[in-house]
Amino acid sequence: MTLGVFIQVRLGSTRLPAKALLPLSGGTIIQHVMRSMSLVPADVHALVTEAGSAEALAPFAREEGFAVFVGPEDDVLARYCMASRKYGVDTVIRATGDNPLTSAGLARSILAEHRRCGADVSHYIGVPLGSGVEVIRSESLHAAEREGVDPADREHVTPFLYRHRERFRIEEPKAPPGFELPEARVTVDTEQDYLLVKRIFEELYRGAPIEALEIVSWFRAAAARAGGQG
Repeated sequence: MTLGVFIQVRLGSTRLPAKALLPLSGGTIIQHVMRSMSLVPADVHALVTEAGSAEALAPFAREEGFAVFVGPEDDVLARYCMASRKYGVDTVIRATGDNPLTSAGLARSILAEHRRCGADVSHYIGVPLGSGVEVIRSESLHAAEREGVDPADREHVTPFLYRHRERFRIEEPKAPPGFELPEARVTVDTEQDYLLVKRIFEELYRGAPIEALEIVSWFRAAAARAGGQG
């Protein structure tokens, strides 16, 4: 089995422009995603982006030992399929460039589950939003690319697979013990998200990727403090 760790990223967000390059303790958002995902053994680690973002992202990718793959701006499904063919991988881990607290431990764990089950796509349910990844068979992505005609099938990577569960094996195990906290949000989509994640990094970052158990503990402690004040 050949594995590609592909981080989906572009800098054209209108809600929070160039959010992948926003600073956190120890580096930018995209650097922290790469540093975490570099802890997942794979045949290739790459940023999967589009032409308008590639030049700005390339120095960060080189610094972290990632390749840069450039594909269509709006057809993200095709971008992933093209990358899977270029690098000759039969399995893809899809992470996203606005999730600096993506968990390498959860990624390795769901990858093992995916392989054990022979699934087409796998992800955990109930982990903090922004800490998990998807694991996808390349052949299944290619089927979605051939047959997906709805714009939503092209703008994202896996909707076609989830809509056709009669054809594709979807594994959605519950979060491992201790990791379940679905109400926690650590993806960066808005300024408010960024300020929260920035605070988490200021309090928890010690020079290495922050793991999901630390995130869960941080949120539970924050909730306990808030309850005590009430």
